[in-house]
Amino acid sequence: MTSRIQEMLAGKNDVIDYAAVIKKYPWLAQKNQNCILSPDSDGLLCGLFVSQYLNWKVKGFYDGKFLILEKGILPRDCIFLDMEIFRNGVKSVGQHMVLFNKDQIPNNWNNFDDCLSANNIRGYDGKHNFPQKYPLATIHLLLGVIGSVQKIGIPKDAICPLLYTDGTFKNLFNYPDNCLSWLKFLHADNDKSPLHKIFFNDHYSISSLMLALKELFGELRLIAGGSRGGDKIKFSNGKGQLINFDTKKQSLKRETVDQAEEFLKFLSGKTGWKYNPKVWSWNNLSHFKFEKGSIKPSQGRYNDLISKNPVSLAMTSTLGIEYTLDPQNIF
Repeated sequence: MTSRIQEMLAGKNDVIDYAAVIKKYPWLAQKNQNCILSPDSDGLLCGLFVSQYLNWKVKGFYDGKFLILEKGILPRDCIFLDMEIFRNGVKSVGQHMVLFNKDQIPNNWNNFDDCLSANNIRGYDGKHNFPQKYPLATIHLLLGVIGSVQKIGIPKDAICPLLYTDGTFKNLFNYPDNCLSWLKFLHADNDKSPLHKIFFNDHYSISSLMLALKELFGELRLIAGGSRGGDKIKFSNGKGQLINFDTKKQSLKRETVDQAEEFLKFLSGKTGWKYNPKVWSWNNLSHFKFEKGSIKPSQGRYNDLISKNPVSLAMTSTLGIEYTLDPQNIF
């Protein structure tokens, strides 16, 4: 694993070599790809971004319990954004902690060969490096990679939503040392990077950022009709049941799509990344159910989990690893 890490570190100095990343994952910069998103603000921002700059098409959503996918499209023919897919030949980009112990690499670890994982690039694992895990969102990783090969503008209005997603603003203040380490790793201190405008800007004082976030929260509540959840597409519940899906029409329910589009248009207005409904699949959808669970981290339990060949997994805390199994062999 060490050699795989080093080939994407510039000069072996613990900063990312974007050219090496794109050489290893050339599909990251290729146009006209199909993608599947996580259904939260990070995934939706990723979808807007890649559709704007790479003309990718959004063919579905995956939340770890269900995959909602346009009929006739195969999961293997899509790039999964904001999740790590543990399948050789399936392309994905994510920022979760997926390795438990780098001193005991699983035999089937090559299942992640087609996955760009922020923590894996840096050689971080849950046992040794959990406090140093990636503290930003997948959209920031994508901005760094794609911003290394084409110019990406970040308007002032985009800064607040890009700090909001995945609770990034909380991590900046809770874990400043770790955030600064990762920003240096991503070359965000370089004024030519789109990340520089987000994290090293002079637009916001602490108080003005708080006011901007307060206004953002209010706008999100309006999108959700006064409640929380306006920044995500919800199609499963805590019991692992499919919700907000019209099985007769084979589509997400109209009110769910309306809310999602309102949020996407809101983000589009802030970022300048155009929302084109023609490249987002809202109808003629199949749905696939997975088996989701969690374990308490230990080497033995992790080894047992990996031997079951999970579709995806993430160490969400020092007390839990969430995972998804594919008993129907959808992949």
